[in-house]
Amino acid sequence: MSTKVAIQGVKGSFHEEAAYKYFGEAIETVECESFKKTCELLKQGKVDYVVMAIENSIAGSLIPNYALLRDYRFPIVGEVYLHIKLHLMALPGVSLQDIKFIQSHPIALQQCNDYLEENPQFKVTEAEDTAASAQRVSELQLKDTAAIAPQLAAKLYGLEILERRIETNKKNYTRFLILTDKPEEKVKAKVNKASISFQTGNGVGSLSTVLRCFAEQNINLSKIQSMPVLGKRNEYDFYVDVEWKDQADYDAAIRQVLKHTNNFNIMGEYVKNEKV
Repeated sequence: MSTKVAIQGVKGSFHEEAAYKYFGEAIETVECESFKKTCELLKQGKVDYVVMAIENSIAGSLIPNYALLRDYRFPIVGEVYLHIKLHLMALPGVSLQDIKFIQSHPIALQQCNDYLEENPQFKVTEAEDTAASAQRVSELQLKDTAAIAPQLAAKLYGLEILERRIETNKKNYTRFLILTDKPEEKVKAKVNKASISFQTGNGVGSLSTVLRCFAEQNINLSKIQSMPVLGKRNEYDFYVDVEWKDQADYDAAIRQVLKHTNNFNIMGEYVKNEKV
């Protein structure tokens, strides 16, 4: 029985590409129209894992997804970085001169802004997903429309790439988290990254005291994100990602941090994934 992985968007999307990169292609991806739906399927036991985008090197953090992490409290068991490469694709036999319309997800369109400004002859329309725009061109046989989507979508929906790598920034990465509701065996010798959440007091220097605990134990703080605590004025949840080389240093840092925080939660300990 194959592993079922919930993805936001349709097949051929960056989420499916990230799922294949992490798990290999011997999996079954389950399409979901929203990130909340992916979490619901995991909660109901209909999938084994969720692949969830959490930050982009250009657009920044996906704040609504931090809210889902808070609400569902699924363990984070891994991460994967995906190099975002966007291509212009159309039906086989269609040339660039035939194209009148271009469609894609709003963020993808924004990331291709330079190309679109250089080609004002195209009328741009927004779609709910990059891969869904490719799927629409294919299913409706739109000979005057091109989609901006990943290469995987072109392959899946039988489209030809007219222009490659039209994204403005060629060093664009998205980080995805791997979530599950099933306990996994951890090889402590390999685990070297953790995602943690906590609250601090409102006193002067309360957050810096916590961060100093990590620094004093040689723990690298690779990400920090704050979100307001629901219904409480001037109170925040802090989400941090930390990395370490020596497990003992990490364990010592956690013991110190516990003394200075409230509602402390280790959201997941896993193996750091490099940008490749």
